Amino acid sequence: MRTRHLNWLLIVATLVISTAPLSAQRQQQGVAKLKADARNTVGIIGGDKAKTRKYCQIVNLRGELDQAIEKKNKKKAKALAQEVVQLQVQLPEFVALSNILEHVDLKSPDGQEIALIIQSLNQSCSE
Repeated sequence: MRTRHLNWLLIVATLVISTAPLSAQRQQQGVAKLKADARNTVGIIGGDKAKTRKYCQIVNLRGELDQAIEKKNKKKAKALAQEVVQLQVQLPEFVALSNILEHVDLKSPDGQEIALIIQSLNQSCSE
């Protein structure tokens, strides 16, 4: 009985150890895809002046929204939130970038790299 238990533990341990590299490989592929998606999406927005303008409007409105929330101005926050949503409907690429950021740890080196890719688009908003 005890041998059977030890064999079972050995099998489980072997399975856990053998699948760990596969999990790490999937995570690396996932991060590589997120980086590629971020670059592609930034390129789509940055390559179209109308999309860039909408992107910058959303970024600016979100900043105003954050301030309204901070000042507890519910009426202004609600109006700004509605405006942001309307613009995001017109620019699905913005939503795609938000989704990318949700799936990455921004404190990790990969997350910081993705944030820099997206941040490069923000530079066009100050021009």
